[in-house]
Amino acid sequence: MTPRERILAMMEGRPVDRLPVMAITMMLAADQIGAKYRDYALDHRVLVEAQVHTAEKFGLDYVSGISDPAREAADLGATIKYFQDQPPAIDECNALLHDAAALAKLTAPDPATTPRMGDRIRAMALYRQRVGDRFAIEGWVEGPCAQGADLRGINTLMYDFFDNPAFVHDLFAFVVELEYQFARRQVEAGADLVGIGDAAASLVGPQIYSEFVWPYEKQLVDRIHGLGVPVRLHICGNIGKILEPIGRLGCEIVDIDFLVPMEQARRQIGPGPALLGNLDPVRAVKESTPEKVRAALAACHKAAGPRYIVGAGCEIPRGTPDANFLAMAEYARSAPNT
Repeated sequence: MTPRERILAMMEGRPVDRLPVMAITMMLAADQIGAKYRDYALDHRVLVEAQVHTAEKFGLDYVSGISDPAREAADLGATIKYFQDQPPAIDECNALLHDAAALAKLTAPDPATTPRMGDRIRAMALYRQRVGDRFAIEGWVEGPCAQGADLRGINTLMYDFFDNPAFVHDLFAFVVELEYQFARRQVEAGADLVGIGDAAASLVGPQIYSEFVWPYEKQLVDRIHGLGVPVRLHICGNIGKILEPIGRLGCEIVDIDFLVPMEQARRQIGPGPALLGNLDPVRAVKESTPEKVRAALAACHKAAGPRYIVGAGCEIPRGTPDANFLAMAEYARSAPNT
């Protein structure tokens, strides 16, 4: 199997020759080619070069457009802070929707015509030229809670759930349409699957998640499925109290951060999605040893069952020893896939 065939087969529930490896790399990938992270985030040519190099060196089965959560917000007019060698960041003190009334005047552009979303779309096209059908190509969009927080400010949004619920529904509906169009353009350019990053969703309880977040995540997942591609959901943090509704989203892959026991995740999410990760990126990968990395993956694999994808709970940190990272692909090659 090619890496792309392996990932597609796992997502479709078909037999695979070995476990796929889909560890998230961003800053580490930039470091691999000696690039500053500002260039990685702002220039798709640097991102593509770094991702392909990293996939080939460490035995990953995919390449991704993931870089930072500020692309959509930047193209909508938000104030973004850029740094030489770390990810761009939302300026929380000057949130674009600090005044909730501004949402009514906000218009979503065609992502293909914008600087930062357009750059990721160009990455998908360049990936297709560079890797063809060898690696799976992953597009990426922000989820409703994460993007809502980027536009409104995370602290203000948390108050809005109680003080201005109608606004939250309007905001999340706006985000779903924006992210669907962004996903559509990435698929048209060459993406095989689309990842949804909704980190802020781990900060709300099950009632708020079910009332406000889940319905819009579900809409986004269903609409991306309508494009003919599978979906990966990535919510950093402790999602232990919202696992059951996450299982009903219909995603093909769900990332499980190290704060949630994999046994609990599989039990509550159900047998459908492939579960990915669960290793503590720092203690179990960066500050570990190859032997311990392989042992930790074996435990995650056993708990998740055969529908398991090798990775960490979140991004592989820059500075991770090569031997520790290589141990992930070594485990995938040697582990039983049943």
